[in-house]
This record gives sequence, C-alpha cells and structure tokens, in this order.
Amino acid sequence: MMRYLVYTLVLVFALGTTSCARRVVVKQPTTVTVVKKLPRQYKVVRVKGKRYYYFNGRHYRKTRNGYVVVRVKCLASQYSGFSALSFL
Repeated sequence: MMRYLVYTLVLVFALGTTSCARRVVVKQPTTVTVVKKLPRQYKVVRVKGKRYYYFNGRHYRKTRNGYVVVRVKCLASQYSGFSALSFL
C-alpha cells in the first residue's frame, strides 16, 4: 500500500512540474507590398535600434527582393523633428 502511494505521489509530481506547451499561431499578412526602388525623398528612421525607411506615411524594410512595407509601432516624438534624422 505504501509503495502505491509513493508511486502515485512521484507520478503526480512529475506530471505537475512539466510545462504545458501553448499553441502559438503566427498570422501571415494577406498581401505583401514589395517596392524595388524607394523615391529620393525617403527618410531613414531608427525604431528600437532597427533601421526603417519612411516615405509617404509608410515604413519600409530592406530585403533581398527590394523594400517591403511593414507596420511599425513607435512614438510620435520620433517624428516631431525630421531635421535631426539623416536624409539620403
């Protein structure tokens, strides 16, 4: 009887300490916009240490195939003074 109690406690402890895997679903965008060449008026913006190209209200990220439109969550204060940013 004592042996079954010990086995049961060990089993409950072993199952209780393992983590339950949670399902993570990453939704891919429905459409991807790729631009081969950016216009001359683009601005370089750094958001959280990453480099983005900003033009006409959209952010672009450089890839092998061109520039991809991305959504960037950032502070409005980063856009208050464009004179401090690099212009190319």
